[in-house]
Amino acid sequence: MPADLVLAIETSCDETAVALAGAEGNHLVSRVASQIAIHAPYGGVVPELASRNHSADLRPLIDAVLREAGVALSDIGLVAATSGPGLASSLLIGDTTAKALAVGLGCPFYSINHMEGHLLSPFIEQGREVGKHVALIVSGGHTLLIEVEGTARYRLLGSTKDDAAGEAFDKVGKMLGLPYPGGPSIARLAAGGRVDAFDFPRSMIHSGDLSFSFSGLKTSALHLREKLATPPGDAELADFCASFQEAIVDVLVAKLLQAAEHSGVRLVTVSGGVSCNLRLRERIVEACAGAGLEAVLAAAAYSTDNAAMIAFAAASRRRAGIPPSSLSSDIDPNLKLA
Repeated sequence: MPADLVLAIETSCDETAVALAGAEGNHLVSRVASQIAIHAPYGGVVPELASRNHSADLRPLIDAVLREAGVALSDIGLVAATSGPGLASSLLIGDTTAKALAVGLGCPFYSINHMEGHLLSPFIEQGREVGKHVALIVSGGHTLLIEVEGTARYRLLGSTKDDAAGEAFDKVGKMLGLPYPGGPSIARLAAGGRVDAFDFPRSMIHSGDLSFSFSGLKTSALHLREKLATPPGDAELADFCASFQEAIVDVLVAKLLQAAEHSGVRLVTVSGGVSCNLRLRERIVEACAGAGLEAVLAAAAYSTDNAAMIAFAAASRRRAGIPPSSLSSDIDPNLKLA
């Protein structure tokens, strides 16, 4: 087998992920060791626990990926790892391991921005080059609108001024006493509720710019929660979740369409953990069809944190002629995409 395979590592937060991809970046094997059960009792990620488990899980995960693909380390021609943004103690585990592998193999190393991985993830297995489009990245820590000219050519159009959409989902889920993480829990309950049962605010939906704000929505949810029964009845809780979810979805869809019009593009992409939300996916597809836009949404397997997207981003950079990263490069917990 030619030594052109890409081995990628992702340890930006609480998921240990390793993937093996071909020269074009399309994944061969992708595995994730989840830590959700470990952090659930604390209602959020505990950095020390996250880094400790990355250290324990990473080597066995690399071995398992190579074994499943039926390849040896000597078949690897490029190694990549997430360098930020994320938790410093978590990033260091993956970054250091990847650099050590690159040195041992004598192959290039690419330091990848976690958000670039999300940004490019809709193109995995699409058989098309990354061309001009507008991207919505919506995750636990980020809500971004990016104008994309091509690989590594990005311009920030808008971001959140406070809470990210995923953060609002998780915080309100915790407020309601739902299992961690709150976003998926709210989505499950929302499926049985009425989207117009409660009148939540759509902050900045008509602001005239491409910025987001979800802190006011979170405050509104808190005040409404205080008026509900304790605990709320099943129907009331479902209505609350459906109405809250719809408020977030309305803003995301509206801003994405505004960004597409602003940039004059006909292609939009959506990625990040919150893009798994079925109501959001449904509304985006519907709205884009009505506006004559093509929408490409990241597959569910590539929406939450994973290493396949890191491998794809590294392969895309290599194809674009972007030089490898220096082995002396550092992690950056606050790394910006554009």
